[in-house]
Amino acid sequence: MFSPQPRGARQSLVRLFAEARRGGRDGLVVSGHHNTNRIAHLRQPLAFLLGAESGKVLAKFRTPLPTVEVVPRIWRRESEVLRAVAAHVGEVPRCLADFDTWSLHGYLDGRALADENPTEQIGSARLLELAEFFARLAKVPVSELPPLPEDWPDEGDSQGFLAWLARFAEREVHQSNRPRFGRLFDAVGIPADAVDRFMKSVPRLTRRPFSLLHTDVHRANVVVVPDPVPGPEGGRLAVIDWELALYGDPLHDLATHLVRMNYDKSEQDLMILMWTDAMRRAGHKDMTDGMDTDLPVYLGFEYAQSVFPDVMRAALALPDRPGEQDLAVAAGRVGRALGRAREPLGLTEKVPDIQDVSEALREWHARDEAGRRLVDRTGSVIDATVK
Repeated sequence: MFSPQPRGARQSLVRLFAEARRGGRDGLVVSGHHNTNRIAHLRQPLAFLLGAESGKVLAKFRTPLPTVEVVPRIWRRESEVLRAVAAHVGEVPRCLADFDTWSLHGYLDGRALADENPTEQIGSARLLELAEFFARLAKVPVSELPPLPEDWPDEGDSQGFLAWLARFAEREVHQSNRPRFGRLFDAVGIPADAVDRFMKSVPRLTRRPFSLLHTDVHRANVVVVPDPVPGPEGGRLAVIDWELALYGDPLHDLATHLVRMNYDKSEQDLMILMWTDAMRRAGHKDMTDGMDTDLPVYLGFEYAQSVFPDVMRAALALPDRPGEQDLAVAAGRVGRALGRAREPLGLTEKVPDIQDVSEALREWHARDEAGRRLVDRTGSVIDATVK
C-alpha cells in the first residue's frame, strides 16, 4: 500500500529521487496533446519513500507540454480531483506526488481501449460499463471537489454553463489565437463570428443538476485493466487523465464522449439509451430532463468549438518542409472538422475544397516559418506575430 503524500524533508527527498527517475532513459515515453508521460518502475529508494510494495511498481512521470491551450481547466491540480474521484468512482490512477510543475502518478497496468479497439464497435458490455461510470461520477459531492472559479454558473443553470463554455471558446481559443492563425481560419472558411452564430441558434436549455464531468472520455483515456479472474470481456474499464475535469451539466460530458469515441450511429444511439438508464437507476433522473432537445445542442457545440483546435493542430503537425502528401493529410483533417461544424455553425458559404485548404496551409506554414526564423534572430516574439 502507498503511504500518504510525504511532507517537509520527506517530500524533498521524494522530489530529488523522482526527478532522477523522470530523467532516466528506461521505460516507455507516451505523449498526448497535453502531457508527456514516462512510464517506468519506481525503483528504490523512491518506492520506499512512497510506501510502495517494491521498486518494481510502475508509475507515470507526468510532465505538461507547452501547447496551444484549447480546453478549459478550472482546477490547477489534478491530484485534488483524483482524491475526490477515487472515493466514489472506483479505480483511477493515484497521484503519488504533486510537484506543482509536474506530478507522479500510479500506473494502471492495462491496455488502452485505443490500442485494443481503435475504431470498431466496442460492444454492449463495454458501453454499459461506461454508462455506469458516468452514473457513478454524478455521485461525487461538490463539497469534496476543489473550489470553483468565482464566475462559475449557478447550480443547475445549464444555459449559463453553455454560455461559459462558449465565452471560453471565443476568447481563449479563437480570439487569443487569431494573431497566429487568423488568416488560416479565414482562408478555410471559418466565419469570424462562428461562436456567436452558434449561440444565437441555441434554444433555452432545461435546468439540470450539475455534476463532476471528466470531459475527455475517449478511447485513449479508457484503460482495460485485467481482472484477477479473466472474464469474457478480457478486463474491466478504468478512466484516466482527469486534468480537464469540470463541474456542470452532465449532458456536456455525454456529448464530448459521443463525439470523441467515434462511435458509429448504432452504438451512439445505444450509448445514449444506456447512459439515460444508468443515470435513472442511480437516482439521477433529473439529470436526464430535457435531453432529447438539449443533447443535440451540446453535440453541435462540440463540433462548432472543435473547428478551431482541429485546424490549429493540423497546421502545427506539419513538418518543417511539408510535401504534397503532408499538406493533403492536414487538409483532410481540416475538411473533416469543417464538415462536422457546417450545420451547427449554419455555414452557407462555399466550403473550400481540399486543394484550396492545402494551399491555405502551405501559405500559413511559410508565414509561420518566417516568423519563427525572425524570433531566432531577434529573440522578439512581438516581431514574429503573424496577423
